[in-house]
Amino acid sequence: MMTTILNTMQDWSFLGIPVNRWLLALLCLFVVIVLQRYLNHALHTWVRDFTSKTRTQLDDILLTAAEKPVSWLILIFGILITLHVLQPPMPFLSVLAVADKIGRLAAIVTSIWFAWRMVDGLGIYFEVKAKETDSPLDDQLIPFVRKTLKIFLSITGVLVVAQNMGYSISGLLASMGIGGIAVAMAAKDTVANVFGSMMILLDRPFTVGDWIKTKDFEGVVEDVGFRSTRVRTFAKTLVNVPNSLMANMVIDNIDARSKRRIKMRIGITYDTTPVQMQTAIEGIERLLREHTGVDQEYLLVKFDEFEDSSLSIFLYYFSSSPVWEEYLQVRQEINMQIMDLLNDLGLEFAFPTRSIQLVSSEEVL
Repeated sequence: MMTTILNTMQDWSFLGIPVNRWLLALLCLFVVIVLQRYLNHALHTWVRDFTSKTRTQLDDILLTAAEKPVSWLILIFGILITLHVLQPPMPFLSVLAVADKIGRLAAIVTSIWFAWRMVDGLGIYFEVKAKETDSPLDDQLIPFVRKTLKIFLSITGVLVVAQNMGYSISGLLASMGIGGIAVAMAAKDTVANVFGSMMILLDRPFTVGDWIKTKDFEGVVEDVGFRSTRVRTFAKTLVNVPNSLMANMVIDNIDARSKRRIKMRIGITYDTTPVQMQTAIEGIERLLREHTGVDQEYLLVKFDEFEDSSLSIFLYYFSSSPVWEEYLQVRQEINMQIMDLLNDLGLEFAFPTRSIQLVSSEEVL
């Protein structure tokens, strides 16, 4: 009876295709859909549970990158298998050929999509690792490599897709070679900026977050890109500087210092006695020596000049912290202590004064 049913179904046809082949094709499509859902479930549960128990996160990144592309690849190949099972008659063979080409292109695009997701995942992974190191070079180099790989993937994908669509890649490359000189002349600034960004990353005159100062601007570095470096000024404006120019600038990296210098003068009145001056100098030096925020490697407190309106005491020392706010706090505390010291000694700060002697005409005669 089963043989009779199969023979009868073989005699029936729809669009020139036997019904038994339609049923077999539908069965293949059903199996593919079930397999796709099963693999998605397996990737979400069993495989992810397994990878979560390993020490490295690279397998988790690979799984996350492959999850959606693999699902789509299974569906694409399932549809192609279904069409081949149907074996359409001659009028529909062109449709099968077009479907094969579309399926091949879809597989290529999906593979590039997987590589793109893999680059993103590895980029995030290595950025986290870079933050754990002391060197700032890898913090800037990893985003640079990530962008470069994405550009390479995009160009490769376009070329492979064009080749599979029937275009001559050799002819395209030859035409690119002919127009290469013109393109190079037009893009010479872009190429110079890319090389400039590479020099900035290798020489490390500054890193993202550093306070830098040039003859044209001053601010904090926000980003080092392929073409330009963005600097946020203290007026909250954004300066975009081409990397070719930035690589050749004289840059003062304020944050590269390990401490901040404090250089100042204190003027006291001329009625100060030598003993009082010596006591004041020794007291100020003692204040600097005892303050925890003052770097003890080098400091000076000297009576150095007889100025027009004051006796000048020269102070030269460094704060231990390069942080702006902490530096100001140290300076403020030292200044307050100096005021208290001079007040206790009975000394007064000098300010510009001028004495005028009046002589009568009789005294002149």
